[in-house]
Amino acid sequence: MNDEISRRLREAAAAHEPNRARILARVERGAADPGVRHRTPSIARSWPRAAIVGLVATATLATGGLAVAAAIGGAPLLPATAPAPTTPSPTVTSPTVTSPTVTPSPAPSSGTTTTTGPAPVPTPAPTWGSAHPTPADDSRVEDGPLRSEGSLDPHSTIYWAQSNLTLETTKPLTSVTVELRIAQTGDVRSTGNWQTLPSDDFTVTVEESGGALLYRWVLEPGRTVPAGRHEFAGQYNHATGVRDLERDSYRVDAHGSGGSFAVWGGFAPAR
Repeated sequence: MNDEISRRLREAAAAHEPNRARILARVERGAADPGVRHRTPSIARSWPRAAIVGLVATATLATGGLAVAAAIGGAPLLPATAPAPTTPSPTVTSPTVTSPTVTPSPAPSSGTTTTTGPAPVPTPAPTWGSAHPTPADDSRVEDGPLRSEGSLDPHSTIYWAQSNLTLETTKPLTSVTVELRIAQTGDVRSTGNWQTLPSDDFTVTVEESGGALLYRWVLEPGRTVPAGRHEFAGQYNHATGVRDLERDSYRVDAHGSGGSFAVWGGFAPAR
């Protein structure tokens, strides 16, 4: 059976004669007729007609060769396939990133003049009172057995002060009233008081009176101030700074066996 098929194929291949003229005529008619749709890519339509004719002839010969090869039972020889053109990969060049150049601000030249405020004036060290308070024309620091002296305590500061009165008597006193008057020079407020005599012997009051802070000690009835040296003190806060003592004053009224006596005056700055 196989031998019969092979024989017939060989006879058909030997009897086959391709009609080259008819094939060329069909190709020319197809190329000339714009209404005929072709499956060939658009690039084939742009080829010259001679190139198309050449391709058809080549195809005819190749078809005939394949038919003969099949008739004789040999494997068809496929035309060598040309290697596909290699498209070189594009070379990608990484962009060079340039860091921005930072130019430092120029330093001021040595000739630059800087404007400053006036030079600070050194503050002199505070002194407690500018001078010894000038007592009034009628001031009196001695009378009979009494001797008196007013002064600012050396522990006073620019915020706080203590005014001291020293009273000496050579005779016992049966009636005594002591007053310290501290002028209101700014934020003057009492912080306390004391005396060297027993506290039960006196009634002590502190009040604002006539623009001053008034400290008053009154000897209780039946009590006696013995001869000797005694002290009375008033303590107070005041506005920051060196306080003026000019308007501060004291007065003492006393009575003893020799009669009534009185002394008054101001306060000397601390020594």
